[in-house]
Amino acid sequence: MKYQIFYRIIASATVLVFALTGCSQAEKSADVKSTHDSTNTMKSTEKTDSESSSSEEKNNILIAYFTVAENSGVDAASSASYSDVNGEEKGRIRALAYMIQAETGGELFSVQTSVVYPADGRELIDYADKEQSDNARPELTSHIENLDTYDIIFVGYPNWWYDMPQAMYSFFDEYDFSGKTIIPFNSHNGSRFSDTIETIQELEPNAHIITDGFTVNERDVSDAADDIAEWIDRLGY
Repeated sequence: MKYQIFYRIIASATVLVFALTGCSQAEKSADVKSTHDSTNTMKSTEKTDSESSSSEEKNNILIAYFTVAENSGVDAASSASYSDVNGEEKGRIRALAYMIQAETGGELFSVQTSVVYPADGRELIDYADKEQSDNARPELTSHIENLDTYDIIFVGYPNWWYDMPQAMYSFFDEYDFSGKTIIPFNSHNGSRFSDTIETIQELEPNAHIITDGFTVNERDVSDAADDIAEWIDRLGY
């Protein structure tokens, strides 16, 4: 009888040990699963936040540009301001703007005026000279919507007589870029930026002007994509 009671006690204790062990393992498994789920949730949240941040950075970039090709009222074949880019005729500054957009995801904005600029190269040079002499301010017919949403403004223009086209003076007269970052890019026929970056600094004294702008000879615009990619990477955009 004593032995029977003893064996019953041993059996009950064994069952209790297995029961407790099973509970402990279940609790550990639940803890591991909870930790795994929590980690996955954190990673998913971090990924979503990163993607959202990247999207917001792209959405706050505006690429504003002036090109005669979109202000002359003629087709590509008869305009002196076009370049062949991958078999397609494009205004030179527009072509550069598209290359910048490909690297940054920014939004494009074409500066357009009521002036119909000459398509012929010689006539255009003479017209630009007269505009500068008159210190003209061509009327703008395109306007930036929701300027406050943009923090970074790429600004593109050709170099005419060692200066920006007068349409760009109208552009800077119209907008206050205080607190924003302005990044110039241009095409030229040997004079690069001349003093145009300094001029932009004078016109927009409360903006941050990046002096490391992108400039390219108009004859090399069609091959500028790789150089622009390197430039954008250097700027960190």
